[in-house]
Amino acid sequence: MARRDDITGAKALNGYRSSHANNKTKHKFHLNLQKKKFYIPEEDRWVTLKVTSKTLRTINKNGISAVLKKAGKTV
Repeated sequence: MARRDDITGAKALNGYRSSHANNKTKHKFHLNLQKKKFYIPEEDRWVTLKVTSKTLRTINKNGISAVLKKAGKTV
């Protein structure tokens, strides 16, 4: 199961950790993924999606139907 946002498709970023001696080690910045159930009134059903906390805030602001429509997703 991929660690991706189901709506935006966002994935982990690569980077480096830096010590005091300025040694670099590779590091992955994972997403803050949450598994959440949403009710879609147009389809009269519940859908479980893995979304980031950022996407969750957008859904709370605009509504699940508007976010799915803008993303061009059909669930």
